Amino acid sequence: MERASTPPGNGRTASPGCGDPARPALAWEQARDLARDSAGPPLPAVTRDLPDALGHALAEPLRALTDLPPFDTSAMDGWAVAGPGPWRPRGDGVLAGEEPGPLGPGTAVRIATGAPVPAGASAVLRREHGEIEEGTGLLLDRSEGAIAPGRDVRPRGQECREDDVLLPAGTTVTARLLGLAAAAGYDRLAVHRRPVVELLVLGDELLESGVPRHGRVRDALGPLLAPWLRGCGAEVTGRCRVPDDLALLRAAVRDSTADVVVTTGSTAAGPVDFLHAALAELGARLLVDSVAVRPGHPMLLAELPPAADGRPRHLVGLPGNPLAAVAGTVTLAVPLLRGLGGHGAPEPPRTVAAAALPRHPRDTRLLPVRRTDRGAEPLPFDGPAMLRGLACADGLAVVPPCGVAAGATVEVIDLPPDG
Repeated sequence: MERASTPPGNGRTASPGCGDPARPALAWEQARDLARDSAGPPLPAVTRDLPDALGHALAEPLRALTDLPPFDTSAMDGWAVAGPGPWRPRGDGVLAGEEPGPLGPGTAVRIATGAPVPAGASAVLRREHGEIEEGTGLLLDRSEGAIAPGRDVRPRGQECREDDVLLPAGTTVTARLLGLAAAAGYDRLAVHRRPVVELLVLGDELLESGVPRHGRVRDALGPLLAPWLRGCGAEVTGRCRVPDDLALLRAAVRDSTADVVVTTGSTAAGPVDFLHAALAELGARLLVDSVAVRPGHPMLLAELPPAADGRPRHLVGLPGNPLAAVAGTVTLAVPLLRGLGGHGAPEPPRTVAAAALPRHPRDTRLLPVRRTDRGAEPLPFDGPAMLRGLACADGLAVVPPCGVAAGATVEVIDLPPDG
């Protein structure tokens, strides 16, 4: 993959410490854009059966393989009729999945919703509007006015014609898209390969079970991030605990075969924060080293040495505090993964602020909010080490240093779906 010799971010080899304190943190918008741009071209296309394509991005436009509907079909239960009434009913009927014979003038045949309309039929008379006249046995129309040609018939190609582009390349494959693809005649889809992610949870203080004790706390990020990363289109192949040891951390990053390594903790300058030193010893190049955002400012993005087969590799370093790590995920990890996976970049959703949203005096603030009928409402428990507010949130409001007044519009980042 061809890459610029100097990326538009910090673009330097990692230093053993926390980075150059004289270098200002990147603006939040710039860091998010840089993370997506650093992905380069999407990962190669693969072909998947429909169920296995879920969550991938289309590698080529979805084109209709047939007209939809593929033939004229009945929109209602009733009678297919030929010409003006009254009509002489035919003894048989037409069900969905059958191929009916032609219908002569002045005749009718019972028909089910979704069944092919017989050749020669001019319209469908709804069941509740038709009545068989005693004595003559003729079908009469009891609706108001004459039945118009084409009434309650879904004409062939009403939804699309063969080779119409239904959805563009880059569209995320959802269950709804799978239904459309199946209706259009697809058994398999060309999609981009998912980026492979390995999650490294750093720190001696973390417990895997039970309540916090003896100065140690539960690992909240391992259970939280793995499904979120899958929901962002990644294939999470491993979740590994790494103690506070430089050599072990360096080896774990070096030996990972993932497209993206995601770490939690060790991004600051504490006595056991070894991530910068490990990246420096591996010859990694820092693209982002601190972002002007709260919480989560000591996040980083690095370009790792290529894999043995030449594949580019990246590392996203998330802060250890839970809400700060979530901020790092939506700022750096999500744009990078979606770029690698070939997903399009939708317009960020905006909504009205139901109340004034508290700001940080210098940096962008990512604030858990809940969408209500009045707009986005800020939630309590929004500190960098807290998850209670996030657990009740619908998204993260992007609050600039100038703040957001009640009634003003604000960007709200949708939280990554659970994988």
